[in-house]
Amino acid sequence: MSAFRTSAANLLRLATEGTLADRIAEHLRAMRHGVSPAEQRSWKSSLLVLAQDLADAGLGQVEVLVEYQLPLTSRRIDAVLAGVDPRSGDDSYLVVELKQWSYATAYEESDTLVAVEHARGARLHPGQQVADYCQYLIDFLGVLGRQQYPLHGAAYLHNAVDRDVADLLDRPVTEQSRLFTKQRRGQWLDYLQSRFAPASGATAADRFLTSTVRPSRHLLRYAAQELKERPQFTLIDEQRVAYELVLHAVERARTTNRKRAVVVAGGPGSGKSVIALSVMGELARQGRSVLHATGSRAFTQTLRRYAGRGSTRLQGMFKYFNSFMDAGANDIEVLLCDEAHRIRETSVNRFTPKTRRDRARPQLDELISAARVPVFLLDEHQVVKPGELGNVEVISAYAEKLGLEVEVVSLHDQFRCGGSTAYEEWVLKLLGLDAGGPIVWAGDGKFDLRLAESPTQLEEFLRTRQRLAGAPGEPGQTARMSAGYCWPWSDPRRDGSLVPDVVLGDWERPWNVKSDRSVGDAPGSPFWATDPNGFGQVGCVYTAQGFEYDWSGVILGPDLVARGGQLVARRAESKDPALRSRKAVSEDEADRLIRNTYKVLLTRGMRGTIIYSSDPETREFLAGLVKPVRGVETHYEQSGAPEAG
Repeated sequence: MSAFRTSAANLLRLATEGTLADRIAEHLRAMRHGVSPAEQRSWKSSLLVLAQDLADAGLGQVEVLVEYQLPLTSRRIDAVLAGVDPRSGDDSYLVVELKQWSYATAYEESDTLVAVEHARGARLHPGQQVADYCQYLIDFLGVLGRQQYPLHGAAYLHNAVDRDVADLLDRPVTEQSRLFTKQRRGQWLDYLQSRFAPASGATAADRFLTSTVRPSRHLLRYAAQELKERPQFTLIDEQRVAYELVLHAVERARTTNRKRAVVVAGGPGSGKSVIALSVMGELARQGRSVLHATGSRAFTQTLRRYAGRGSTRLQGMFKYFNSFMDAGANDIEVLLCDEAHRIRETSVNRFTPKTRRDRARPQLDELISAARVPVFLLDEHQVVKPGELGNVEVISAYAEKLGLEVEVVSLHDQFRCGGSTAYEEWVLKLLGLDAGGPIVWAGDGKFDLRLAESPTQLEEFLRTRQRLAGAPGEPGQTARMSAGYCWPWSDPRRDGSLVPDVVLGDWERPWNVKSDRSVGDAPGSPFWATDPNGFGQVGCVYTAQGFEYDWSGVILGPDLVARGGQLVARRAESKDPALRSRKAVSEDEADRLIRNTYKVLLTRGMRGTIIYSSDPETREFLAGLVKPVRGVETHYEQSGAPEAG
């Protein structure tokens, strides 16, 4: 796991010499993390204070893990202290969040959000922030599961005096959310001495850094409990801010009788759907009227099956974007528009009666009108169909034009793809969705990227991963194959079997089922990504979008090939009916939609992705970008899964 590790005494020496920030930056760059000047200034200030405090408390042998990366995410914690409990002699760990704030108040009377001087927008209360970090680590690190109180947390506002952060001190204190100011430095030193003995923390740090990592809890597996019983997901940082802002907006809209909109933007795996379900569960428990809507049949049907299992009332809470054509103004308190990048110009389709077509409104207008607090969760790089227009600018401008206050939250962290921001960057640059051109993937220890020499090799690799057993009490691994829409898609044969439309040499497999109903053992299209029998069919972007599986196999079709050192979209090779009309879809739009399609497919995997291209020149191009890495284990391999071959 990633962290700059040193003893407290050495931390003080490096900080005093003025070399600490450079050493940390060097470590992070080696781990392929970006480092900003603001971060380096923060290290010089805050870590010097922490190091001096540990020295003054006589704890120079405590180990300090600086910029520790939370497992399976890209989020880093300021510091984790590792040492020996002075009472029991057991390992002792303390998560420390360092803040340079001098002045902060409650954000509009909230006890979880704060307003910080000279900073725009709401910030998370540091006590809540550090408590969330602790809960997340307890959920994911095996070493913390064996003790009754395995982890403590503290936020240290080392530049603030009590009167200037008085609102923050009103929040109830727990063992994982203590808050100290510079005025309370004496209490802080006493607290450190109560947590750590003046002894070496090296072995405790060893156990912490080499701990097994339990795989991420699957969104749908726990959705029913999320709605019926208690939260199953730990939200951190911007996720928690988004969650709290929605709840805050609901309360403010009620007390001020004024509508508010919240827009949450983030990449694949940044936690948008987790936020939506967490909000939905909390509001449902409060007895508030809340609905969830998407533009994806597969995603909505799957949520109905898993999150609404056994309850027609819960199933009815999951709607489609076009379900609100006749909704009255503010019929519900909160409408959670998940996958909002799939919002379309209107809700009209080929089944809409002519009488209703004539009075159709923009779909965005219908969604905003239906709820007192409409919430939009989206990823602008996942627009894959003509007519989809959901993006931050369009939604915000439309809501403001209607007189709504708009809050925007950006989710920067990565929870899919092993928490690898490097992999997401590689995908964006490969597809030309980010500036700079394709870059070489040399591995980052978090995500497994491979190339297949044939579709047979791709399928066998995934089949092997699917067979691997999970940890005791955990399900096995999941794997799926998907491809660009470059082959015809036939209806089932009369005997009920699927036609193997995806043909590559002597390898042929069927697409996933077209309809909601199963065909033989193959599940209906909404359940291809979640039903174990989905393996063996090739999924398309419309059945993969919104879902995740451990291992993803992606077949690049002839609609995206390498020519002249970059990938070129070839619209004529696409079999997607949505792209066939040159009058309805411009060349530039078709190019963007093809690239976005592969961006979706390439970012479904949680552990790894294996790629095969149908084009020989493209295979050669990719071979120059993906270098085999030996001797580098991913987080999952550290957690006990067999090493990939």
